[in-house]
Amino acid sequence: MTTHTDTAGTGTAPTRRRLLAGAAGAGLAVATGVQQGARAADLPPLGTYDVVVIGSGAAGMTAALTAARQGLSCVVVEKAPTFGGSAARSGAGIWIPNNSVLLAAGVPDTPAKAAAYLAAVVGPDVPADRQRAFLTHGPATISFVMANSPLRFRWMEGYSDYYPELPGGLPNGRSIEPDQFDGNLLGAELAHLNPPYMDVPAGMVVFSADYKWVALAAVNARGAAVAAQCLARGVKAATLGQKPLTMGQALAAGLRAGLRSAGVPVWLNTPLTDLHVENGTVTGAVVTRDGAPGLVRARRGVIVGSGGFEHNAAMRERFQRRPIGTDWTVGAKENTGDGIRAGERLGAALDLMEDAWWGPAIPIPGRPYFCLAERTLPGGLLVNGAGRRFVNEAAPYGDVVHTMYDVHDTDPAIPCWLIVDQNYRNRYLFKDVLPTLPFPDDWYDSGAAHKEWTLDALAASIGVPAAALRSSVNRFNAQARRGEDPDFHRGDSAYDHYYTDPSVLPNSCLAPLWLPPFHAFRIVPGDLGTKGGLRTDARARVLREDGSVIPGLYAAGNASAAVMGHSYAGAGSTIGPAMTFGYIAARDMAGAL
Repeated sequence: MTTHTDTAGTGTAPTRRRLLAGAAGAGLAVATGVQQGARAADLPPLGTYDVVVIGSGAAGMTAALTAARQGLSCVVVEKAPTFGGSAARSGAGIWIPNNSVLLAAGVPDTPAKAAAYLAAVVGPDVPADRQRAFLTHGPATISFVMANSPLRFRWMEGYSDYYPELPGGLPNGRSIEPDQFDGNLLGAELAHLNPPYMDVPAGMVVFSADYKWVALAAVNARGAAVAAQCLARGVKAATLGQKPLTMGQALAAGLRAGLRSAGVPVWLNTPLTDLHVENGTVTGAVVTRDGAPGLVRARRGVIVGSGGFEHNAAMRERFQRRPIGTDWTVGAKENTGDGIRAGERLGAALDLMEDAWWGPAIPIPGRPYFCLAERTLPGGLLVNGAGRRFVNEAAPYGDVVHTMYDVHDTDPAIPCWLIVDQNYRNRYLFKDVLPTLPFPDDWYDSGAAHKEWTLDALAASIGVPAAALRSSVNRFNAQARRGEDPDFHRGDSAYDHYYTDPSVLPNSCLAPLWLPPFHAFRIVPGDLGTKGGLRTDARARVLREDGSVIPGLYAAGNASAAVMGHSYAGAGSTIGPAMTFGYIAARDMAGAL
């Protein structure tokens, strides 16, 4: 086994020359690895399989399930003491156009619409053949998973594509999510499921698509009805003795159940140390199992599905814009770029490393809160460090953070502030805090939240000019009363209206701030995970800088550079491609692509 040194953390922005130099150095590591391969071969053998999968998230488990059902022997090695990765923590939206669930629900999708839309969203950042591969094999991935696991899916009706006005965009959305899953089907293995990012209220069964209505339950009849439905589902499940799971918990548990039926072992607490190379081909993985290193061999190759590098401070400093850190992400804590670095040491090219699946987050104590509905509901606005509004608050969450970074150097916007009034607080759920109820004291003690009886006092509390904040709120209020936003066009897109209050007219996105006390929440660039990683082709094979294939090495999910490029087509643009390219990789290994 070759011993490699990670040189991440230089603290400077990457240049093309630096990245090429790094790739050249990694190329030397390939030669060294081949020469010293015998040393890895001397490690304790941990078995030989056709396919070794690194990571048990959506990409890894879908890949392993596909490999097994293609007749290949397979093992999944997982760094964490739990399975599911970031997928288990997520809302588990899945963006895959033209799948059977959508078509059965009557969604008016077509391959031509999907191709036009994805091309318009992604642009030239991602090769057309990779886009085609995703669109071609995505529907088959969903059908395969349903045929080979207990998972079933639901259309998230009304959750718009993020840019529905673009050619092929659908205002009513293409996203699906897992249906309710009974955790009893996993038996004792359920105890090893990675817990969710945010707990569902006790006694309720809540789908991702329900949250927009649950947030409105205090002021909207449909919201109250949906909340009642969630409670009724919980009562029914309890009566039947079920352990109801939804969202990411259902997705991860359902995939794990499929692996168990297919006889695929999942080794927990087994981190990847390095990739094993023989005669220029990846033929296994060096892992730590039961506290000791060992070699697990792969006849067909290794699929890296180990997630991104969101919890690797050195890599974030090396590749991403500042300010950046590991405290603002909601990705699984084990995601430290292990698979990406192992591939880079073998000469793999890296793409999109500066980007992430961004979203505005409130850095509350313990863990950040990723804001979805809160910044979109009427009666709130975002201001920068100068007290000025600078963005459409209801825009797709990745766009909001891109804007924060784009303007920060000249007009500081990290952190920025979500400003709302008490009327807003009386009406809407905020995170898991019910309307009218106070926020936890530690939100205020940490500086994540502020409350004052006047805007001037609030401005002093958060350190922005009082006159500027007053002017921003007054201008916003005047426009909100007219239901228009000529400054930033909030409400122009159908997407803007998803997390809003339909009772607010003439624009459900916009309402004035008028009732004290006023509240401010610190907003930082959070993320669901990083989106840069190993460059892959349309068959999920890992590529070098010169475009050549590293034999035996595949990647999917956040360990690979995203097929979405720098954009985000719709809810589930992380998980949908992760599952699809895991499926593609395994079928390519089986010669079935």
